[in-house]
Amino acid sequence: MTGIPRFCAQENYAKSFGFQWALFRELQIDENYGGHQSRSRFCAATNWNLNDLDNTNILEVGCGAGRFSRVILGSSRANLYAVDYSTAVDASLENNRDVSERLFLSQASIYDLPFNTNSFDKIFCFGVLQHTPSFQKSIGCLIDMAAAGGEIVVDFYPIRGWYTKIHSKYILRRILPKMSENRLLTLIEKNIDWMIKLSDLLRSLRLGFITRFIPVTDLNNLPRGLSLERRRAWAILDTFDGLSATYDNPQRIDDVANMFRTRGCEVTFAGYVTYDGGTAAVVRALKQPRTCRA
Repeated sequence: MTGIPRFCAQENYAKSFGFQWALFRELQIDENYGGHQSRSRFCAATNWNLNDLDNTNILEVGCGAGRFSRVILGSSRANLYAVDYSTAVDASLENNRDVSERLFLSQASIYDLPFNTNSFDKIFCFGVLQHTPSFQKSIGCLIDMAAAGGEIVVDFYPIRGWYTKIHSKYILRRILPKMSENRLLTLIEKNIDWMIKLSDLLRSLRLGFITRFIPVTDLNNLPRGLSLERRRAWAILDTFDGLSATYDNPQRIDDVANMFRTRGCEVTFAGYVTYDGGTAAVVRALKQPRTCRA
């Protein structure tokens, strides 16, 4: 593909994601650091066999810089329709140029996707739904896009208990999203080294629960074996991601499963999966014929 069709204003509530992926475009691509976190997370969350995806039509909502797009396109002959509400689609195109003959990118809102309903064999949406204005409405839009019998897989920030929002991120988010992206990034870069050192020290002392009060990403969710330089960059990226988003609405896994059930879907899995460097809250569902719309 040579160009990206745009179905929304380039500046919108997701603009911070476009900003971060323009700067960190190559960071999370597996081949660039000799790891496999993207592939590991994709396979764990979807439970799809990449060898079975040939000739399927897959929709990815919230593609970011294309880390999961690259897993699909590099390991199957699937047709991938990848959408992001931010200008991160430009980064995705750059990361996937060598496999772009089956990649159809567009910039669009999850609430106004530029496709016919009931069209896709498989749909996945990773790390996105909590950043949309309405989690439940977003689920409905994904279901509308799936064909009868099609599978939808989502992962999202979970509510693990009453303590979930007793966290530095949610305290600081009342202030920091109002900052410009450049100012917030500069603030994180100036403080990242001491935050990493303190977090590592607390974990070594088995006091990891205190790290929730340090405004840095959970370092346990970074891939193993990163160089110190790349680990630092990844920590900056994930910390910025967590502090800059306009919306951040974690959900209980059972509540998300019920959002699918109330729309007539069969939930085949609702729980946590583990992958290289972390865990993810995942719900998988099948769209039943009776949920299709004309």
